Amino acid sequence: MQFLFPKVYPILDSSIIPGVDRADFLRKLGESLSDAGVTLMEYRNKTGSDTEILADSAILRKTMPIQKVKLILDDRADLVDAAKFDGVHVDAGDLSPMQARRLIGPDRIIGTFAGGDFLLPEIIDAPVDYLAIGPIFETRTKHTVNRPIGFDGVRRLREQAGPRAVLSAAAGITLETAQAVLDAGATMVAVAEGIFRTPDPAATFRRWILQIG
Repeated sequence: MQFLFPKVYPILDSSIIPGVDRADFLRKLGESLSDAGVTLMEYRNKTGSDTEILADSAILRKTMPIQKVKLILDDRADLVDAAKFDGVHVDAGDLSPMQARRLIGPDRIIGTFAGGDFLLPEIIDAPVDYLAIGPIFETRTKHTVNRPIGFDGVRRLREQAGPRAVLSAAAGITLETAQAVLDAGATMVAVAEGIFRTPDPAATFRRWILQIG
């Protein structure tokens, strides 16, 4: 699809959303991030019910208008339509990229994990718009048994994927290391904790953009 992927891809994990005043928290967060210039964001909720996921999604969609922000739902291709989101991220254990594409149609964004030590062979011809790679460094946000690949791993995967592939580097990336990850060959850096576990995520996002945007 024709979409200019940004250099910074915020991932909002539901674990940072408070149980009290949840809707108000999400409303303020969505408005501030949209105003800060976020153009692509993933919402990840591994444990919530369908009702919770759709309630959160409705607030994010309202406060982050489709004209300004593309919203990606983690795992749940079956809820993308109901959430009025712009795409889905699927990993091993979820639907395959082909199944997700059949479910959400040709015009939405699909991302999937493409590898760490090497590019997964089955991903080469998959109907996806971006390829997630990593972990780049150690991370506490998402459980993984794979070892960090570092800058050399990013270079290796860029060489394998070719110059046109959109590579989303994830895990443990900080403001201090982000530019080097991009220089190594990543198209964008996916950031969860580095943005959302700060006092002001919107202001933090602006700092990321000023430094590497």
